[in-house]
Amino acid sequence: MREIENKEEMRELIGEWRRAGDDVALVPTMGNLHVGHLHLINVAREHADRVVVSIFVNPTQFGEDEDYEKYPRTIEKDKLQLKRVKTDALFMPDVETIYPFGTDSATSVTVPVLTEEFCGSFRPGHFDGVTTVVSRLFSLVQPEVAVFGEKDFQQLLIVKRLVEDLSLPIKVISAETQREKDGLAISSRNQYLSEEERKKAPELYSVLQSMRSEILNDADHFGELEKNAVFDLERIGFAPEYVSIRKADDLGEPEPGERRLVILAAVYLGETRLIDNVTINL
Repeated sequence: MREIENKEEMRELIGEWRRAGDDVALVPTMGNLHVGHLHLINVAREHADRVVVSIFVNPTQFGEDEDYEKYPRTIEKDKLQLKRVKTDALFMPDVETIYPFGTDSATSVTVPVLTEEFCGSFRPGHFDGVTTVVSRLFSLVQPEVAVFGEKDFQQLLIVKRLVEDLSLPIKVISAETQREKDGLAISSRNQYLSEEERKKAPELYSVLQSMRSEILNDADHFGELEKNAVFDLERIGFAPEYVSIRKADDLGEPEPGERRLVILAAVYLGETRLIDNVTINL
């Protein structure tokens, strides 16, 4: 595995691969890798000859109440995991490489509408930080393929919209959410749960699955389903930010006869914020 920190070396390596006729896939991460990230890499391997994983803790996607400095950085452990799954290159740019004029003077990339609800309304500016850093990584690595997880479903749609709107020659691949045996979506944030909270956490997925079952059984009173889900989550001990049933293609309000739906949820369990979703094909 090549370990690269500067853009010149990254572009030189990409050039070598291109001259050899190899396609390149990018898996952007902020490190602190887990099984879910390794699944993204395996999916990337199915769609390209070479896989680049980037690790960059992006300061522009952290809000005022979110501590950028305390984000877990486990680079040596991450390297070992990446070598085990035969990653071709690890790209570890510093802040100056990604934002050469500083974060306050950086050109920003914004995707309107899709970023304004759900996590976008509860984390103002977060998605602008995501789309800005993703655009910069795309420019530096110039992949044919990029892989993002379905667990961050809103983010996945935003990146797809970004690529389509800017006519970028990149195919965005989605990778299925990886879960623990009890159903909890695998996430770096799970490490912050107390033992008692960890026992409760899978109930979020259970509530979403119950909603999914009702919809598959022809329930169409979506507003009532959402309210009941919030009540159930609060009764268990969660503090919900939102539970919403939307169109899976663009997160719009479902219309009669809609065939592809997604149920999105974000909750707090103690001090830990958890997100999850389930998709429905009718």
